[in-house]
Amino acid sequence: MMNQFEIDINCDVGEGVGNEADIFPFISSCNIACGGHAGDKKTMMKIASLAKQHNIKVGSHPSYPDKANFGREVMDISHQDLIQSIKQQLSDFDAILEREDIPLHHIKAHGALYNQTAKDEKLAKVYLDAIEEYKEKAMLYVPFGSVIARMAKERGFRIWFEAFADRNYNADLSLVSRKEENALIEEPVAVSKHILPIIKKGEVMTIDGNKINIQADTLCIHGDTVSALKILTYLSRALPQNQVQLAK
Repeated sequence: MMNQFEIDINCDVGEGVGNEADIFPFISSCNIACGGHAGDKKTMMKIASLAKQHNIKVGSHPSYPDKANFGREVMDISHQDLIQSIKQQLSDFDAILEREDIPLHHIKAHGALYNQTAKDEKLAKVYLDAIEEYKEKAMLYVPFGSVIARMAKERGFRIWFEAFADRNYNADLSLVSRKEENALIEEPVAVSKHILPIIKKGEVMTIDGNKINIQADTLCIHGDTVSALKILTYLSRALPQNQVQLAK
């Protein structure tokens, strides 16, 4: 009998695209923007309730408080102000989940905050300080081999390694910058070819053509990727044919 594999698929949502009702049937966890780069209490409530209806694991998606740049630029902000902002974002989201009786499954940083904490020890410490109170109640989605993964583990956080289904990788396992033409993988078949080795072999093909080791408990497909629904619809058929089941 062939080996069966299981993978969680997550999407960043509540960011103004409005496609959540379409994509939720095809994913198993979601990261809801909580006011830093996008979203407000109204959108948090709406998307969290929809996720509950679809039995999807709910996570918060804090970021730099920078809606002007969608949280995708490194922000010049004091560590104390950043900690305060992250705590406020999570507190606002917590209040909604409590009202809706939805458990918080995970926390995943967004955009530049996610990418910077992957390599910057000082910023990773600031981020972990900001979310310290969630250590026992929520998983952290972090990139494999990153500074934040190592530091979170050392501090007793529970982590899930995350890889990106719709993004290309550099040789150091950082994501190819969105400023580059080959940053995104938008064609469904190409996404499938990209992620199957990650799931089944623990390896990813980098843009320089080399295979390097990677681990993934969850795969992200960005909700604002134009072809997100096409990708997810295709994977819902292609993954089971390759002995991969969605982790619900």
